[in-house]
Parts: sequence; structure tokens; C-alpha cells
Amino acid sequence: MYYIVETNKSFDQASEDLGAAVKCHGFGVLHIHDLGATLRSKGIQFDEQCRVFEVCNPAQAAKVLSADMRLNMALPCRISVFTENGKTQIGLIKPAQMLASLSQDEELARVAQEVEAKTIEMVDDAK
Repeated sequence: MYYIVETNKSFDQASEDLGAAVKCHGFGVLHIHDLGATLRSKGIQFDEQCRVFEVCNPAQAAKVLSADMRLNMALPCRISVFTENGKTQIGLIKPAQMLASLSQDEELARVAQEVEAKTIEMVDDAK
């Protein structure tokens, strides 16, 4: 269900490299949620780092939404850069498995497989 890799890069370098990889693969970064900074700004003790990148390919998103508008709640895809026990990791929830739990449409399954392959490439490129 998850695809997670460990990298020897710093959290900031992995974040920067992920942003570049997303663009290289024809997707865009819609927003970056810095969950660690947000929690700390609310006075919560949180020692780890976590940035969630919302990424999207408009053509693929349009296919999903055209088939089933309810799937807007599963978009955009998210790829995270995070630290855990002093190690930097990059990961995602696999789109194909997630979408399969929401729809049995064969065309959507194909789109999800394509998106999954691309997002895994992004993670591997950023590693």
C-alpha cells in the first residue's frame, strides 16, 4: 500500500530534489504542507520533519474526474518527505491500490497505474 524509500540526503535537499523530480515528470506541485512547522507553530512538541507535496497531472486528473466526480476527494496525489528516527524518507500511498478501494472502473485502474508508475519514478529520482 505504501512506497517509501530512505535517502542519505538531508530533509531539505530531499524536499528540493522531489520538487524538481515532480516537474521533470510532467506533474506540478500544487501546494506543500509543512506539517512539522505547522505543529510547532501551534505549540506542539514535534521533533520530526514532514512536508507533504500535493502533486497533479491535469490530464490524468481530468480523466479521473470525468469518470467519477466523487473521486475529487482522492486528488491530488501526495508525496511526503519526512524524517523518522534521524533518517530522511520519501514516500507515498500507492494510487492504484487506493483507487481500487474506491472504484472498480477498468479505465480508472489504468490511469491509476500510470500515475503510480510516475510518482514512484519521482520518489526514486529524488532519492
